[in-house]
Amino acid sequence: MLVRDAMSTVVLTIGPTHTLRQAASLMSARKVGAAVVHDPDAGGIGILTERDILNSVGLGQDPDTERAHAHTTNNVVFAAPSWTLEEAAGAMAHGGFRHLIVLDGGEPAGIVSVRDIIRCWAPARQRVPA
Repeated sequence: MLVRDAMSTVVLTIGPTHTLRQAASLMSARKVGAAVVHDPDAGGIGILTERDILNSVGLGQDPDTERAHAHTTNNVVFAAPSWTLEEAAGAMAHGGFRHLIVLDGGEPAGIVSVRDIIRCWAPARQRVPA
């Protein structure tokens, strides 16, 4: 199975000046765990995850004043729609993260998460006799 079969095509894109509260609100409304941060001044595309927001709040930072750019991962590993789920899972395990932005033609086409991969693998694994 390929990344294109598992990825979510609901891609939330925010700007670097969004507050963490705004980002969290948008992520919650769309039921996603990560947002693509488009920041042409910082090199293009980054990712802000629910864990980034949680870490900030845990440090006592104010989500109404903290900006996305201060918590965005900019050295992102991108997936291609043609990757296998094994390749995506391997990249996640190697990098220690749970979301991959999927680029198609240089543009975000989706996001694949550990949950997406598990959802695809679980039914197949259940049919295999023990």
